Amino acid sequence: MADTQIPSADALEETKTSCTVDEEENIIQNPHFEDGLTNWSARGCKIALHDSMGDGKVIPLSGKVFASATERTQSWHGIQQEITGRVQRKLAYDVTALVRIFGSSSVNNANVQATLWVQSPNGRERYIVISNMQASDKDWVQLQGKFLLNAIPSRVVIYLEGPAPGIDILVNSVVVKHAEKLPPSPQPDFKNVVFGVNIVKNSNLSDGLNEWFPLGPCTLKAEDGSPLVLPPMAKDSLGPHEPLSGRYILVTNRSQTWMGPAQTITDRLLLNVTYQVSAWVRVGSGGSGPQNINVALGVDSQWINGGQVQANDDSRWHEIGGSFRIEKQPSKVLVYIQGPSPGVDLMVAGLQIFPVDRNARFKRLKKQTDKLRKRDVVLKYAGPSAGSVAGTFVKVRQIKNSFPFGSCINRSDIDNEDIVDFFVKNFNWAVFGNELKWYWTEPQKGNFNYTDADELLDLCNKNGFDVRGHCIFWEVVGAVQSWVQSLSKDELMTAVQSRVTDLLTRYKGKFRHYDVNNEMLHGSFYEDRLGKDIRSYMFKTAHQLDPSSTLFVNDYHVEDGDDPKASPEVYIQHITGLQQQGAPVGGIGVQGHIACPVGPIVCSALDKLGTLGLPVWFTEVDVSAVNEYVRADDLEVMLREVYAHPAVEGVMFWGFWELFMSRPNAFLVDAEGSINEAGKRYLALKQEWLSHAHGRVDDKGEFKFRGFHGTYTVEVINLPKKTSQTFVVEKGDSPLEITINL
Repeated sequence: MADTQIPSADALEETKTSCTVDEEENIIQNPHFEDGLTNWSARGCKIALHDSMGDGKVIPLSGKVFASATERTQSWHGIQQEITGRVQRKLAYDVTALVRIFGSSSVNNANVQATLWVQSPNGRERYIVISNMQASDKDWVQLQGKFLLNAIPSRVVIYLEGPAPGIDILVNSVVVKHAEKLPPSPQPDFKNVVFGVNIVKNSNLSDGLNEWFPLGPCTLKAEDGSPLVLPPMAKDSLGPHEPLSGRYILVTNRSQTWMGPAQTITDRLLLNVTYQVSAWVRVGSGGSGPQNINVALGVDSQWINGGQVQANDDSRWHEIGGSFRIEKQPSKVLVYIQGPSPGVDLMVAGLQIFPVDRNARFKRLKKQTDKLRKRDVVLKYAGPSAGSVAGTFVKVRQIKNSFPFGSCINRSDIDNEDIVDFFVKNFNWAVFGNELKWYWTEPQKGNFNYTDADELLDLCNKNGFDVRGHCIFWEVVGAVQSWVQSLSKDELMTAVQSRVTDLLTRYKGKFRHYDVNNEMLHGSFYEDRLGKDIRSYMFKTAHQLDPSSTLFVNDYHVEDGDDPKASPEVYIQHITGLQQQGAPVGGIGVQGHIACPVGPIVCSALDKLGTLGLPVWFTEVDVSAVNEYVRADDLEVMLREVYAHPAVEGVMFWGFWELFMSRPNAFLVDAEGSINEAGKRYLALKQEWLSHAHGRVDDKGEFKFRGFHGTYTVEVINLPKKTSQTFVVEKGDSPLEITINL
C-alpha cells in the first residue's frame, strides 16, 4: 500500500469533534450519520450524505441516510474516521460496516476493505487490513472483521477502501466494539464413529454399477484388470484388509474435465470427522502430457478437494490419496472423480472413504519416537565421595528438549510483551514472517528497510534463538514488488545480484538457514525472465557469500496429496534438477499449511523426500479448523508425525497468536492471550517429550535411564552435601556415559 495518502491535518481535526454515540460501546462517533458527516472525512476523494441514490433504487438499510465516497481516482480512496484515544492496545475489537458500491454500469461487484492506519510515537506507520469482501451494487452487505493493536499508537485512523477508481463506496453504518469473548466450540463426540469402514457403497463393483451414476453425459462401464491390493497409504491406515476385486469403472465419452463416476454419500458422513480418501486411478490414451485426476466432493454449493494425482498415459495405475472433513450439516454431498482432459478415458478402482483412527496410529508413533529421539544414558559417579554413593537417591530432570520447535514472529509482535513472553517460553527457533523478504527490505528501488529485521534478530539473539532466513527471493510473481517487475532483463539480473549480495553480506553468519527462492514449484518469475540457470545461480552465490548457512528449497502442498504441482515426486525431481546444475541444496522445506491431516499421507511424503538424504524441515506449520478441539487433534497429528520421522530435523509454526497469522482459525492463543485447546495440546506434547527419572545408584556407582535429546539436571539427594550438575544428551546410537563429580 505504498501509494496510500495520509489524512491532512484539517481533515483529521474535523474527526475530533465530539458526538453522542448510538451504541453504548461503539468507539465510532456518529456511526449512522445522524449528525451529518460530523467526525468523518474524505481520504483522497469527496464524501457526501444521501437519503437515496439512483432514482430511489438505493435507500438506507437502517436509519434515514447513508454516506458516499465519490470521485475516487485511486483504490485507496474512501471515507475515514480518526479513532485515536478511543482504542486501547492489547484489546481485540470487532468491526461491522454496512456497505455497497455504486456508479459503474459494467461492474456489479467489487472488493471493499476496512483498513487501519496506525502511526507510532516514533513516526513508524503501519497499515492493518481488518477485513475485505465482495460488495454488490444491488444490496447492502455486512463487512465484518477484527483487529488488535500491540503498541500504544500516536494516531489511528479507520477507513474503507478497495474498489477500482470511479466506483463509489456507500456506507450505511460503522460499528467498532471491544470484541466479545466467545465460548469455545463444544468438543465433538467421536464415540459412535466406526473407524476404518468404507462409506462408499459397492466400491468393489460386486453389484455391477449399482449406487454409481455418471456425472454429466459420459458413459460408465465395469471392467476387470485393476490392482488387487489396497493403495499403500490406505493400507497403512487400515492394516490387514480383504483384497480388492480387480474390477474398475471405465469412464468414456467424456466431453468435459469434470465428467466421471459419482455417488451420493450425504447420509453416511459425520460432522468434524476426518475422512481419508484412497483409490487406484488410471487414464487412457489421447491426452497431451500428464493428466490431473481429482477426487472431488460437492458439498451443497461448495467444492472440496479430496485428493489429486498426476497420471501419464503409460498403462500404470496410480495411487490417489487425500482427506477432508465437513464442519457444517450439508443437505447434499456428492463424491465424484474428475480431471483428465475431454476425450481422455478415466479408470477408477477401489475408492475408499473412511474415518481415520488417529489414536491407533499415535501408539505406533510413540514407539518410533522413543526409538528415534531418545538415547540410553549412564551416569557414572566419581570423586572422593564416589565410593559411598551406592544406594544414594538420584533425581534427573530434563529442562530443555534440543529438537527445534520454532515459530514465525513479526516486528509488530515485539510491541506486545504477552506475545513475546509466549514466544520465548515455548519455542527455541525463529523465522521472520515478512521482514527479510525483498519487498519488505527494498519496497522501492534504493529505499532500504533493514530496521525491522535487525530488531527481530536482536530479540532472537538475546534469547538464544537460532533463526531461519525467509526468504532471499520469492518466485511467485504476486510477491515481487512492482519496481522489480518493471526492470529489463539486464536490469533485473543486476538487481538480483545486488539483493543477494547486500542481504547475505549484511547478515553473514546470523541466519542458520535461508529459503533461497521460495515456492519454485508454484511460480517462475525469475526463471521466465532470466533463464533456467538463475535458480542454481541464486544458490551458488548465496553459498559463496555465507557458507555457514544451510540453503533450503521451500514449498507448499507437498505433504497433503492435494496438489499435483507439488507432489513429493515432483519436488524430488525439482531438487535433483537443481543439484545437477550445481546448486548446493542443503535442506528441504515443507511448509505444512494443511487442513485435515492424515498421518500415513504425511508420512508417505516424508518417506519419499527422505530418500534424498537431506534434512527435512516443516517450515510454516499451521492447521486450520473452526472447532479448536478439532484443531488440536490436527496439530497433534502433524507434530507426532514430524517428531517420529527420521528425515525431519525441525518444525516451525507459522505464527501462534490470533490476528497475527495468515490463515484464520489456526491460532493457539486468542487475541487477548487465552490459550485455546490447540495451544494446550502443543504444550502438553512438549511436556510429554521431556524425560524425567529417579532412583538409586547401583553397586557400580552408576545410574541408568533413557531420555530425549536435550539438556538435563541431575541431583544427588541424600549425601551430606546435595550435589547437582547439568549435562546434555546428544544424538547417538551407543549409550552416553556422563561422569558426575562428587
